[in-house]
Amino acid sequence: MALARLAPELSRSRARLLVEQGRVLVDGRRAKAALRLKGGERLALEIPEPAPSPLLAQDLPLSVLYQDRDLLVLDKAAGMVVHPARGAPHSTVVNALLHRLGESGPRGARLGLVHRLDRGTSGCLAVALTDAALAALQAAFKARRVEKTYLALCHGSLVGEGRLETPYGRHPRDRTRFTSRVRSDRRAVTAWRVRERFGGRATLAEVTLHTGRTHQIRVHLAEQGHPLLADASYGGTRREARLPAEDPVRRAAAALGRQALHAWKLAFDHPRTGRRLAFEAPLPADFQAALGVLRGSR
Repeated sequence: MALARLAPELSRSRARLLVEQGRVLVDGRRAKAALRLKGGERLALEIPEPAPSPLLAQDLPLSVLYQDRDLLVLDKAAGMVVHPARGAPHSTVVNALLHRLGESGPRGARLGLVHRLDRGTSGCLAVALTDAALAALQAAFKARRVEKTYLALCHGSLVGEGRLETPYGRHPRDRTRFTSRVRSDRRAVTAWRVRERFGGRATLAEVTLHTGRTHQIRVHLAEQGHPLLADASYGGTRREARLPAEDPVRRAAAALGRQALHAWKLAFDHPRTGRRLAFEAPLPADFQAALGVLRGSR
């Protein structure tokens, strides 16, 4: 469907539903799903606001690295979804924040979230507690004034240091994944340096994000031939399945049970005072266990 290509943030099913609802016009007329475009047509698309859904405040554990009247920085646990969505309507960071902040905190499905981490990624996550802080942090992220450093454990022997700047977009055949092998004006910039090698089997790298695309580190390293350990979406688990059961990389991935990615450090200017803030989330136990397996195999 042409609409799904022109508006890549829409799934095909979502795009088809908008057509059926009469929210897509071609040259001023309601479009039909079967309509074939010849080129030069003018498309108008209306995307309605999502229907509000009741949000449940839940008393869930949160590891707080910092909190003041303007913002809060969490050390998000691996396995915890950031905000409610289809398939994860509760037990998210948002549900936990609603309980922690009560009526004094921001409201809405996203609260003051200015960025996100994947379910399987642990580490630093910033939350704005006022509208002014939210606007300031959003501007800082957009202007790339936020330092984001991750620790990633990947397959193979990654070159000592490097930088990638590539196009970036949804995978043309699987809309749950992303790729740099696509024609797109959107760019993704990732830099890394190696911290530790485990023979030629695996590498621990310090990765700096200069842009914040979804799955960016996972995609860039996988497409360089170095998928993250235990990454089911980008080839890590497939590679591990080909290894003997006693192989240290396979055992390290099993110790993790999720993609080997940790949002280690986060630094930005305070949204009200302008003072530079820097945070570090300690390496979680599962990541340490994986490293222990690999170090013990030397």
